[in-house]
Amino acid sequence: MPELRPGLFTELFAEIVKAGEEKTRIVLTRLAGAVEKQAKINASNGSHRYGTPTPASPGTGPAVISGTLRSSLTHTPIVHTAGGFETRVGTAAGPASPYGSRTPASRYGMYLERGMLRNGAAYPFLLPAHRFAVRVVAPQLYQQVFRPGWPRI
Repeated sequence: MPELRPGLFTELFAEIVKAGEEKTRIVLTRLAGAVEKQAKINASNGSHRYGTPTPASPGTGPAVISGTLRSSLTHTPIVHTAGGFETRVGTAAGPASPYGSRTPASRYGMYLERGMLRNGAAYPFLLPAHRFAVRVVAPQLYQQVFRPGWPRI
């Protein structure tokens, strides 16, 4: 049995914290990837040429016109903040569609997500991806990373 020496508990708790932070980074990286992947799926509800009616229904994800929105979806690296760890999933700044629009994909994505188009219809793709990840993917990741070999609770 190891001897209880000064600083032993401090060392043990520091190791536990470090292991928890490493596992948290793993879970958040995988979770951000899952949200991004699902958002790309959601932003691919059929396809059509520019200037023709969309096959997507309001309330579902948008249809693909050029693919710029879908290809702009990404996530940031995991960063340590005062509140813990953080990553962001969404559209990258900058790319605009190839058919002459000056609206960048990030702004167009917001218009679609929030229903800020001329017709007022919303075609959400990020919020449903987030909900899917929180309800389905996150519990599975938690079980895989933090509780391997333990029964589900």
